[in-house]
Amino acid sequence: MGNIPWRFESSRVHFSILKKKVFIIGSGFSSLSAACYLAKYGFDVSIFEKNDSFGGRARQFKTNGYTFDMGPSWYWMPDVFNRFFNDFNKKSSDLYEIKKLNPGYKVFFKNNEAVTISSDVNKIIETFENIEKGSGKKLKKFLREAKNNYELAVKDMLYKMPGFSILELINLRTILKFNLFLTNINKQVNGLFKNEMLRSILKFPVLFLGAKPNKTPAFYNFMNYADFGLGTWQPKNGFYDVVKSMIKIAEEQGVSFNKNSNVDKINIDSGEVKSITVNGKKLDCDFLVSGADYAHTESLLDKKFRNYSSRYWEKRVWSPSSLLFYVGIKKRLKNLNHHNLFFDTSFKKHSSEIYTNPVWPENPLFYVNLTSKTFQHTAPKGHENCFILIPIATNLEDSNDIREKYFDMVLDRMEKLTKQKIRSFIDYKRSYCIKDFKEDYNSYGGNAYGLANTLLQTAFLRPKLKSKKVKKLYFSGQLTVPGPGVPPAIVSGKLVANIIKNEGTI
Repeated sequence: MGNIPWRFESSRVHFSILKKKVFIIGSGFSSLSAACYLAKYGFDVSIFEKNDSFGGRARQFKTNGYTFDMGPSWYWMPDVFNRFFNDFNKKSSDLYEIKKLNPGYKVFFKNNEAVTISSDVNKIIETFENIEKGSGKKLKKFLREAKNNYELAVKDMLYKMPGFSILELINLRTILKFNLFLTNINKQVNGLFKNEMLRSILKFPVLFLGAKPNKTPAFYNFMNYADFGLGTWQPKNGFYDVVKSMIKIAEEQGVSFNKNSNVDKINIDSGEVKSITVNGKKLDCDFLVSGADYAHTESLLDKKFRNYSSRYWEKRVWSPSSLLFYVGIKKRLKNLNHHNLFFDTSFKKHSSEIYTNPVWPENPLFYVNLTSKTFQHTAPKGHENCFILIPIATNLEDSNDIREKYFDMVLDRMEKLTKQKIRSFIDYKRSYCIKDFKEDYNSYGGNAYGLANTLLQTAFLRPKLKSKKVKKLYFSGQLTVPGPGVPPAIVSGKLVANIIKNEGTI
């Protein structure tokens, strides 16, 4: 009979195939993705979330008539979302309404200058040409290369790189791109464009990778194609529409969801995961996936079972943390779009204050998102839903006084650059920073995006999807392969699910 479970009943033998149990820690995008695929493959899947709502950093809250996405707000790379839903015989349009933003975003610079980025790539080329003669032709060539890199990186390699070996990176097409790994975004962009506004616009997308442009390989210029070529989108009810849609698919596949379920310990026997302790109760499983913070997850193991030491994590290059503000404004704001970048101070200096000499920035760049500009129902009638993000270094001192100082700073600049009063119309405000990232997500150093995608933290050089010391223990999410961002997190879940499918007996 092999390992087929069987039982006696009424003197007759009955056979029942018992599904292997997979437990998943956390309910962010990588966890939801892994859960959907594993359940589809025939596993019995349960998610354990420490907080009182699902979605990880992409949670949402509603108050006073406002709807606030707590984390991700840029819907880029729609093909990755579509590819996920297609794997379950659905389309994103079957599950939520989505709109392409036009313009995609607006960038404010010093001296009251601003550049609006259209949803039409030809208009973007025209905008560049009007700012710097000859730059339109250069941008067109640059985007051809960026598109080619996108086709290679996202549509091909991303789904075939579990991060086990350097050989995953080596094929004829990547060999031909080798020079792009030897230079960086900063050098490439500066070599093509002279105008500082244009340079900043082209360097901005790599911030999604959590690293400085001069530490990010030029190959990652595919993010510029994601920006200009594929455009910026917005789900009708916010990013949480994606979370709810993935939960719906997971539930249809039979996934069990458990909130307010804190995992206290991962229990190992004979070098293999046997159970987890949740809220003080031991629960048996066959496989364990953690989409929670990688360093925190390993702290739930005895030291001898950890892949990486505390020194390892200390030496990593981390993506920034963030100081966030969720603000309700009781009037419609002028001169602002859905997405707005305030680059009216030094990009280089702020980057240095995050990565080189970690301190609270003297005069930070920041980002403002107004979902009510596209979908008014996310705020009361005649009001605006305002989300403000200031990138900062990890592990900084975090206090209410510091938060208020920076809120006043960005409000002053917003009012000046958009030529309107805002502060006196605020009727709701909530802040979120390093302390909250640590408390809510067990985030190492309070980081917001995971490990930066530098050359030495790419692909097989990132923390592994599979434990080297414990059998049947796996990891997913922004600290492992492929890297930071929502689309890579979704892919990460699929990669780890496929590893378990290939290694486990269902």
